[in-house]
Amino acid sequence: MVFPFNSVQDFQIKIDEDVEIFRRAVREVIENKVLPRWQEIEKNNEIPKEIFEEFAQQGFFGVGIPEEYDGQGGGQLLQAVLTEEVARAVPSLAVAIGVNHLFGIPILKFGTEEQKKKYIPPIARGEAFGAHANTEPGAGSDVAGISTKAKKVNDHYVITGRKIFISGAEKADYFIVSARTVPIEQAIKEKGKRWWGISVFVVERDTPGLKIGQRFNVIGMRGEQPYEVILDEVKVPAENLVGPENEGFKVIVTTYDYTRIGIAAQAVGIAQATFEAAVNYALQREAFGKRLIEFEMIIDKLANMYMKLEAARLLTYWAATLADAGRREFIIASSLAKAFATEAAEWIARQAIQVHGGIGVDEETGVARYLRDAIITTIYEGTNEIQRLTIVRQLVRQVFGMKI
Repeated sequence: MVFPFNSVQDFQIKIDEDVEIFRRAVREVIENKVLPRWQEIEKNNEIPKEIFEEFAQQGFFGVGIPEEYDGQGGGQLLQAVLTEEVARAVPSLAVAIGVNHLFGIPILKFGTEEQKKKYIPPIARGEAFGAHANTEPGAGSDVAGISTKAKKVNDHYVITGRKIFISGAEKADYFIVSARTVPIEQAIKEKGKRWWGISVFVVERDTPGLKIGQRFNVIGMRGEQPYEVILDEVKVPAENLVGPENEGFKVIVTTYDYTRIGIAAQAVGIAQATFEAAVNYALQREAFGKRLIEFEMIIDKLANMYMKLEAARLLTYWAATLADAGRREFIIASSLAKAFATEAAEWIARQAIQVHGGIGVDEETGVARYLRDAIITTIYEGTNEIQRLTIVRQLVRQVFGMKI
């Protein structure tokens, strides 16, 4: 036993040649079509539609979606490689892809066949976009704390509430929306469980009462900054319920178990980009008659940056491998990867700025933007404090069968 896993074989990462071929193909598209436009995206705070059209043509939106629903197939590892390569150039573009999975995973894992056939193929083909509306002013990582209400009326539900920090809301055609079908007080009284009484729905954009509110001017992810979503007595057909009524908490947290791997991959892409920038600059820049890379303090920084980068990548690929194998242990691995990789990315980006010196804080060089984006990765999809809680809870459950 390799506590808390059963065997050293649990740490295998098997990557087929097809994955590397795919990565190289993605890199070529990103280098030619995306990277040259990063300044435009930063300036306009918008991703050009031609990039989305290119991604649709390449089939990138269908990665991780079964072929029967017009996807490209593949699993979490292939998605992680795609996300990493995209985030290496423009992290916000990786978010734009990721929100589709935040919409699609609940339906693929818990939805009816009718829901899968209706909503997943347009997403996979890049003809439609999804978004995931869970966070509220009083509840983010605490999913059980949401207060948006859904009342059953005959053959439909009426949803009222306010969601915030919803990525991709401005262009989404479909939303996954969480709402309480049982008040939290009643859930605690009747079931003794705060999480019980939450349900999940698909809400289409043109549904009366659904409004896109303000855009939040967050410090990073320019081009894909989040929005407010307001639901004012939104009438949703009963067949749009995803999973069992009152058990939507499981739908939401299971979704995050998978999508945390994508956040870790975003962080690896950010770390890779800033490490490359630091190495290249240290090789070219001279000070006191020597190249920066000849100074011991710079060597120390670069070595530590590289160690953290590769550790983050291995954790991310490992979590993805476990998820693709259907191993329950992937939950703890995804939290390990998300927490470590995002903190590593923030640290590496900070060191890259330091290696660059004064020019590192000049927005024209493009290094500083990665630090802003890295900070955000430590927060969404469950803060890293929540990841640490998940890690210990899963460890105790996995080994001892106990809940804490």
